[in-house]
Amino acid sequence: MSRAALLVLADGRFPAGGHAHSGGAEPAVKAGRIRDAGDLADFCRGRLTTTGLTAAALAAAAARGLDPLELDEAADARTPAPALRAAARRLGRQLMRAARATWPSPELDALAAARPRGAHQPVVLGLTARSAGLTPVDAAHCAAYESVSGPTTAVVRLLGLDPFEATAVLARLAPALDDIAEQAAAHAERAAAEGTGALPAASGPLLDVMAQAHAAWPVRLFAS
Repeated sequence: MSRAALLVLADGRFPAGGHAHSGGAEPAVKAGRIRDAGDLADFCRGRLTTTGLTAAALAAAAARGLDPLELDEAADARTPAPALRAAARRLGRQLMRAARATWPSPELDALAAARPRGAHQPVVLGLTARSAGLTPVDAAHCAAYESVSGPTTAVVRLLGLDPFEATAVLARLAPALDDIAEQAAAHAERAAAEGTGALPAASGPLLDVMAQAHAAWPVRLFAS
């Protein structure tokens, strides 16, 4: 296992397309739900413990070696908003391009061939972690971190929030991120024995509602 590979995969500069997505922060800012660092912390904690946990478990399961096509179907079932399903597949397609160039593997090639329009991003992330020699917990950490780092970076741009304050929000979430990653890895281990139905299906209904509304905006800064 390479800790350096984990750093590369989790780096916001890894060309996986995440910079174009706000993780629901843009509509939350417009609705007045995120106005400062305190609101951002609340938003990120809610996102982490719902959609973040679900994404982390899917990623951990893919890194654990579960069938990625079954996991992709499980991800679809856990993403009720069409706008978010489309965004997840766009992100998955972009991540797949970067992953195959960085850590080529037959498993990535097979998934790319089976899902030419893109598999769900957490599934691709987990398979990428597996190809890089990382563990399910590592994959879960990446997915959990992405669930909150994207909105945090977006809010700096949307509100002009002090980057130091935004980074402090992420730093204070570190214990919760560790906990979610461990939970996700445990869910993946259970799913290996019981099937994908054992994976969590935590969600944020308001995120789904806002995502659908955001997709119809004629002008927006972020794709989702």
